[in-house]
Amino acid sequence: MDTASFVGILEKEGQLLADAAQVAGPDAVVPACPGWRTRDLLRHTGVVHRWAAAFVADRHTAPRPMDPHPELDGPDLVAWYRDSHRRLVDTLAGAAPDVECFTFLPGPPSALAFWARRQAHETTVHRYDAESARGGSPAPVTVEFAVDGVDELLRGFHARPKSRVRTASPRVLRVRATDADADADAVWTVRLSQEPPVTVRDADGDAECELAGPAEELYLALWNRRPLPAVSGDAELAALWRDTSAVV
Repeated sequence: MDTASFVGILEKEGQLLADAAQVAGPDAVVPACPGWRTRDLLRHTGVVHRWAAAFVADRHTAPRPMDPHPELDGPDLVAWYRDSHRRLVDTLAGAAPDVECFTFLPGPPSALAFWARRQAHETTVHRYDAESARGGSPAPVTVEFAVDGVDELLRGFHARPKSRVRTASPRVLRVRATDADADADAVWTVRLSQEPPVTVRDADGDAECELAGPAEELYLALWNRRPLPAVSGDAELAALWRDTSAVV
């Protein structure tokens, strides 16, 4: 997927998030985020949008803290979120392709591609949260985008020292999207140990446990928004993921 595609998804998903939060109301419980209500979701995601936009717009090359959450609530908070989202979309859409700034995950070919991808997935997962708070059927996630999100999570977030998914002795977990095109290579082998997980996008060798299902279900399950799909083999490895994989 290219940068423009990610920016387009980000634009759509942020609009859906705001619309769902507006319907749900600020006091609605966000099921997948214990202790959060819709106001917390809007404050968090809006601050993240502004934080991300500032790296690109101001060409910051070192980490920076996020701003405090605003004290806004109700319609004013929804309007503030919409403005935060619009600023991010416009910043990414108007940035030079070779802009240099801080990033924190491996993979994308440029800083701009990194932020477009990261914010598209950040917003999609939190759009699902907002729709869960509202109730009713959530908007779908395309297979291609869901596969990319699984890849970002496994080979990006969980390649960092911060990952808590560790095992006392070497173990192998496999993740497979069952509805992706054959040429999408939508299968991952995750090698677990006392070090950060090492994930490759292939199905080489034996695995002790496999998580398999449609790409959208895998994407949301691996982000702890839905139950894990079909598990074969050693269920303890699936439980380990569920219990230790929250991104911090």
